[in-house]
Amino acid sequence: MTARRSEVSAQPDDDALWRLELTELAALIRTRQVSSAEVTDATLRRIEKLDAGLKSHAFVMADSAVQAARTADAELARGLWRGALHGVPIGVKDLCYTADAPTGAGTVIRREFRSSYDATVVARLRAAGAVITGKLAMTEGAYLAYHPSLPAPVNPWDPATWAGVSSSGCAVATAAGLCFGSIGSDTGGSIRFPTSMCGVTGIKPTWGRVSRHGIVELAASFDHVGPIARSAVDAAVLLSAIAGFDVGDPTSSRTPVPDYAADLALSRVPEPVWTGRNCPVSMTTPHP
Repeated sequence: MTARRSEVSAQPDDDALWRLELTELAALIRTRQVSSAEVTDATLRRIEKLDAGLKSHAFVMADSAVQAARTADAELARGLWRGALHGVPIGVKDLCYTADAPTGAGTVIRREFRSSYDATVVARLRAAGAVITGKLAMTEGAYLAYHPSLPAPVNPWDPATWAGVSSSGCAVATAAGLCFGSIGSDTGGSIRFPTSMCGVTGIKPTWGRVSRHGIVELAASFDHVGPIARSAVDAAVLLSAIAGFDVGDPTSSRTPVPDYAADLALSRVPEPVWTGRNCPVSMTTPHP
């Protein structure tokens, strides 16, 4: 399902853009070497080109994404920078309430449901300047299987390989460059399995670290909301943006939120031999 948007002309650097990590892109947007509108248009073109085969999206929020990108650029033009997510296209799992798009939670019975408010994690992403580009596909109700009438996400590295469980749409979209990071959930492995299968980084935060307000629950005392990205640093940036106490979720932690990316910089982690940049979905046609 795709929201209507105005046609945009193709740009020659589309393929170079999607390979950037979130923090790299954020630096270019902040210094106005590239605009959020350009990046968002390129991301939407890539979704149009590849997602018929990858099936990572339940709903593409094209119109609202274009408007959010224009707002982000206008804010930068007048000197307002919201932080490391400003103007960056991000996807959210289709169990996160969004006031401007349906929340189907991988079901047919809920696929037209629209919340009157954003989930806290979505509201925090927007407050940080992120551009929400779509709701990402998932298993039915965040359990083990996909609804038989809804397509299962396809692993972008190898369509014959499993893409993981309920946050598979998030991992597929992030690995394939259909967003620069995403928000998933993990009850029994739903961030960990898809990220390991799709070659991206996921974090299952400590329970209560991230608010569950506005999240369709599977098992409240086991549900964890967390980031998926193409590097540990990118995942840390996302976690800092969404973590923290929320009055809407009385079980959320009051422990202060650190700068996870800065803390990570103090560690010594070897460079991986492969990353999401190497994902083969730079092809001119999507998987069949």
